[in-house]
Amino acid sequence: MKTLKTKYLLYAGIAIPIIFWSTTIICSVIMGDYNHLTRMVSELGELGTTTQSLFTVGLTLCGILTIPFAIGLYRTCKIAGLNTIPVLILLFYATIAGPAIFPYPLQLHGILGLPSILIIISPVLSIILWKGNGQLSNLKLMSTVSFLIMILGFSVYTNDFLGEYIGLKQRFFHLGWSVWFIYLSHSFIKLNNAKEVKS
Repeated sequence: MKTLKTKYLLYAGIAIPIIFWSTTIICSVIMGDYNHLTRMVSELGELGTTTQSLFTVGLTLCGILTIPFAIGLYRTCKIAGLNTIPVLILLFYATIAGPAIFPYPLQLHGILGLPSILIIISPVLSIILWKGNGQLSNLKLMSTVSFLIMILGFSVYTNDFLGEYIGLKQRFFHLGWSVWFIYLSHSFIKLNNAKEVKS
């Protein structure tokens, strides 16, 4: 029964990106004049907008679901004998609920979401700490791809890359963690199933 429960917890890693991207797309459609390339994600939940409540619910749900996802990953790591640090780092993503609860342009909006950027460390640590384990297929490739896409997201702090396309640059970070979450969810479900069969 525990293994079945763990499997469902791991599906949260697929649900989180789906909820995040669905929320941003639906909110942008409701706003009507929103441009994903040039405008920040935070503007979709800006204080006083018609999409504020929907945005808050969507991102808060993403933050909450990070906890069961991390628990599922942690349990599977323990069963498979993998270091748990790369998955524990993902708990920082739960802080994405902070900017949703305290909408832009409130001061706490920018402060509370900062810890979430630390999840960029997770794919790097996975390469180091899970090296040569052989239980996770395409680990090095997916870790590298996820990390590089997230790194592109930090280009929001410079105008030298993609100029005014702050929305596009910001979304690189979100795309990077989405790829990483989906990869971990898929791989750990397979790993969990394999361990269940062996036991």
